Amino acid sequence: MNAKELNLDTIKTILATVPDPEVPVLTLQDLGIIRDVEVIDNVIKVTLTPTYMGCPATAAIRKMVSDALIEAGYPKPELYEKLFPAWTTDWITDEGKEKLKKFGIAPPNPSTGSGMNKPKACPLCESENTEVVSQFGSTACKSLYRCLDCKEPFEYFKCH
Repeated sequence: MNAKELNLDTIKTILATVPDPEVPVLTLQDLGIIRDVEVIDNVIKVTLTPTYMGCPATAAIRKMVSDALIEAGYPKPELYEKLFPAWTTDWITDEGKEKLKKFGIAPPNPSTGSGMNKPKACPLCESENTEVVSQFGSTACKSLYRCLDCKEPFEYFKCH
């Protein structure tokens, strides 16, 4: 491929469609996992930051990013991990938070200063009357809650 074919905007558009393997309603872009995309000396370089060190989805994410670029005709992208600064839920886009809510997962709610890390409201009925069932949900980054009004369980994407 020549340099003219390595259009950075096109590459970023492709990467913006790669879903998160654990919460497929979100893209890696929604989560802020894709930190940087560059074309240097006709090589695509993608920098990723996993949601936490040791995240079991890291290998799957790397493969999905690489596969998306290769399938689009961009061979041999170079992928890098950047662990500092550490990923934070602050990097989830507003669109990503809205997607979580529509999917039935309460988006992260920054601490109110009390040190409590809990959802603002049930994503299903908007009630603030909720209780924790388990600090751990289907993945380490989520906890399980129950709404005391609609009686439905839901996951909360914990802040960090």
